[in-house]
Amino acid sequence: MKIALFQPDIPQNAGTIIRTAACLGVGVDLIEPLGFVLSDKHLKRAGMDYLNMAHVERHNSWQTFMASRETAPGRLVLLTTGANTPYTDFEFSIDDTILLGSESSGVPDFVHQSVDARLIIPMSGNARSLNVAIAGAMVLGEALRQSANN
Repeated sequence: MKIALFQPDIPQNAGTIIRTAACLGVGVDLIEPLGFVLSDKHLKRAGMDYLNMAHVERHNSWQTFMASRETAPGRLVLLTTGANTPYTDFEFSIDDTILLGSESSGVPDFVHQSVDARLIIPMSGNARSLNVAIAGAMVLGEALRQSANN
């Protein structure tokens, strides 16, 4: 299982996601351009010493990321506020890659059209969205729980 970050903007979120992935033993794909440099002090602070433990692959574009997936097993699963299927109703596979959009703009239409599934985290009231690192951790936790039971 992997987490992919599409053009992340906020280094603290990327650091938190990389730290979470390292702790849970999943890889991270960073799809450029990034809104920060990887030596950013905020990324390092959020990721702490876990950044060195994480398996991170950088892709210089969406096209190179997708080319890397041609031989990879599993589905590309997008978390988006524009989905209808709750993540808790989805059957995850250990080979899935959970894709998170950029904090400022999500993902463009061509990414929506390229994924195998689009999932939403149901929220109450007028809430629009969760922090991307929190959303990623919630869904990754459920995906790993399901995979452990299969």
